Amino acid sequence: MTTSTSPTSSSSPLAERLAAVRAGIDDAARAAGRSPDELTTIVVTKFHPASLVRELASLGVRDVGENRHQEAQEKAAELADLDLAWHFVGQLQSKKARQVRRYASVIHSIDRFSLVDALRSDEGEIDAFVQLNLTDDPGRGGVADRDLEPLVEHVLTTPGLRLLGVMAVAPLDEEPARAFERVRASSERVRALAPAASAISAGMSQDYREAVAAGATHLRIGTAITGNRPTLR
Repeated sequence: MTTSTSPTSSSSPLAERLAAVRAGIDDAARAAGRSPDELTTIVVTKFHPASLVRELASLGVRDVGENRHQEAQEKAAELADLDLAWHFVGQLQSKKARQVRRYASVIHSIDRFSLVDALRSDEGEIDAFVQLNLTDDPGRGGVADRDLEPLVEHVLTTPGLRLLGVMAVAPLDEEPARAFERVRASSERVRALAPAASAISAGMSQDYREAVAAGATHLRIGTAITGNRPTLR
């Protein structure tokens, strides 16, 4: 698990929440017969100031998630002195794709052919997840189930992208365990095309335990660690 135990003994509310979530993830992993070391915890810091990210870094956090390009770009620049991996976890406009490539280590929201084309590059690879749409609403982010294999094949043949696996958000009107079992099934379909693309980005503050039980490898945890978000800017 990349958010390893902090070398400091801070007792700040942030440190306490982080420790509690780490302990919960460890327990969930062991309950599922897995090692906590298999899991990467991404702390989603949207709307929080760069100072909070800096405090998280002092507590051992190295994987940070953002879902708005402008905010992510500003924080990445301000915190360039830190050894952080920036995960872009929100919907990404094709026209912003090349800008996101400059600071992000991983993009979790590949969901259409035009975005794949916009991310094409002959100057190094960026890690990527294909996002699944687990609803019947075409307006939600994510690729429709029927289009999963064609999109995966397009990613695999596009220079500049390294497919890690699939990403999904559990619908509010479905039991998380059932939703994540569908994600696991989609992951198996992807691995039939790309055996190395075995990662699953799933699970947030309210449902990470179910995600771990279903095989998630990357957890995107926000308010359970960061606390309530500040008022929108």
